Amino acid sequence: MLIGYARVSTPEQDLTPQLEALLAAGCERTFSDKASGAKADRAGLADALSHARIGDIIVVWKLDRLGRTMKGLVDLSAELAGRGIGLKSLTDGIDTGGTAGKLVFHIMAAMAEMERALIRERTTAALIVARRGGRVGGRKTVMTPRRVEAARKLLASGMSAREIAPTIGVSVATLYRHLPAAAQETISAEGR
Repeated sequence: MLIGYARVSTPEQDLTPQLEALLAAGCERTFSDKASGAKADRAGLADALSHARIGDIIVVWKLDRLGRTMKGLVDLSAELAGRGIGLKSLTDGIDTGGTAGKLVFHIMAAMAEMERALIRERTTAALIVARRGGRVGGRKTVMTPRRVEAARKLLASGMSAREIAPTIGVSVATLYRHLPAAAQETISAEGR
């Protein structure tokens, strides 16, 4: 029996193209996940693997749908082979039913891992260059200098952090991040 498995990384992504390809390939059952490939516990994959029996073939649209690392893919392939279950990738043209398919699988898995490593390296290099240029990634802070000054004045007047945070429109955690407890005690003491 051909058992299909489809995966997308985020809930916003669409599984339809993969599911249609698996159906066209003749999969009798399909399982799916909307989760990162790095996540070890994926319910859809676990169901597909538990459903597979000797002689069955797990079919994926592309190898990277099964996992993100070569080691993970090779381990999964070995587990499947040990259980007498084949692995087939539609777009990569891999079928582990034969020796050539196993060789191509290992080469493709190694290339996929290398590609991810190169992307990581380029991203890291770009972030370093951006930081040198004064750009920092992430969300802009809501704690403006004006809010910090207002918080300092309110602290000096004797208000608590829990009272001040909603007054200036930030969370208590944000207030503590910008005015740690020690600084708050000093400001409160100065205000008395």
